[in-house]
Amino acid sequence: MSNKTKNVFISHVHKDDDGLTDLKDLLNRNGMDVRDSSINSDRPNNAKSTEYIKTKILSPRIDWASTMIVYISPETKNSEWVNWEIERAHKQGKTIVGVWERGANGCEAPEALDEYGHALVGWNADKIISAVNGEYQRFERPDGTTCEPQPIRRHPC
Repeated sequence: MSNKTKNVFISHVHKDDDGLTDLKDLLNRNGMDVRDSSINSDRPNNAKSTEYIKTKILSPRIDWASTMIVYISPETKNSEWVNWEIERAHKQGKTIVGVWERGANGCEAPEALDEYGHALVGWNADKIISAVNGEYQRFERPDGTTCEPQPIRRHPC
């Protein structure tokens, strides 16, 4: 596989910053150079206004990326920020790929990923790269077995 540069935004919860480094290293070792525009401890966001963070910090970074990777750990499902980022990427027509953290064993994916995601894969470089390139579009459990996106529970108005 040729070394291909990809502009991505990695949606995650901040306690998983170390996992982002592992993910980017995994992809790099397997031929994909990832340029990540997400906010992490190396590039902290010190703003306080939710609207400012969304419009001036996160939106331009999501818009710049061709693909959103959602790094899934037990805390990801309930993150309002992660769900908002996925919805923003969907509105911009981005490819959205969920990746289970290394060693994950059955936490739930964010609802927005179930609704808008193109793929959900385990810690497997070939599948992640294929999904980021839009070539692999399956939902899997962390162990690689196939699963279906969870149905979205909608409430009537």
